[in-house]
Amino acid sequence: MVAPIGQAATPVAPSDALARGRSRAALIPDLLVDARRIVNTVIAGWHGRRRRGIGENFWQFRPYVEGEATARIDWRRSARDDQHIFVRDREWEAAHTVWLWADPSPSMLYRSANAAVSKESRALVLVLALAELLSRGGERIAWPGLSDPFVARNGAERLASSLLQAKTVPDRPELAAIRRFSDIVIVSDFLDPVEETMAWLDVLARHGVRAHLIEIADPAEESFPYAGRTEFRDPETGAKLTAGRAETLAEDYRQAYLARREALAAWCKRLSWSYTVNHTDRLASEALVQVHLALSAAFARTAGGPR
Repeated sequence: MVAPIGQAATPVAPSDALARGRSRAALIPDLLVDARRIVNTVIAGWHGRRRRGIGENFWQFRPYVEGEATARIDWRRSARDDQHIFVRDREWEAAHTVWLWADPSPSMLYRSANAAVSKESRALVLVLALAELLSRGGERIAWPGLSDPFVARNGAERLASSLLQAKTVPDRPELAAIRRFSDIVIVSDFLDPVEETMAWLDVLARHGVRAHLIEIADPAEESFPYAGRTEFRDPETGAKLTAGRAETLAEDYRQAYLARREALAAWCKRLSWSYTVNHTDRLASEALVQVHLALSAAFARTAGGPR
């Protein structure tokens, strides 16, 4: 009998949401420590480089109007433009929130033998690291359906506390409260059919919200290293499929797996959203840097001009 290549990091019945919540809560303290370590490492790597301050990337500016108080002028931003003087747009700043969400569904519990962590652990540590990074820059953050938008230097700790206190977390983010001027970072394995994923994310596009998708991928899910008689079990539904020679499915599987990713990434590109892939045998900091750059670039496209 071939040894299993991967399994759920914490075996929990898909229908037992409370047990999944307890399992998730047990991870949070250590993940918070990891998140802060990752952020400190990333920031240390930025020292000595000509980078804007963390928070500065997330401000919106508009041209100065004659008669406005000169105290509102942002001289640093104005110095980068030869033709205009800019003020920080308080209306935009007050309305802007970066929403953070990690997929809590059972498929995220998977961890193969070659992965450093489960997909759930990687997703949560990225959300907490982003919360830490954004909070240090004075940005307003929130978890849809779990916390209202807030500004705090200990943003990651507050978000972690909300997760610890939550008995259950919805399998999809509650999007009704997310409005224009906001960004949302969605961390998931995105293994649902592409059409379903696009359908529930479409409300964000229609409301003028910018989304940044992070796909968490286990290396075994991508490479399909299975051979011989293999039983596959859907962690969401419990459905089973037994393959007599699993290797005969490999090529078709890999094509379908990558086609799903390419379709989602192309859709995001058309919407000027970002799509980042992070493998669980790679460093979480790689995705953190990419998403931070994507957020910065998105804000830079709108900064300095009228809405």
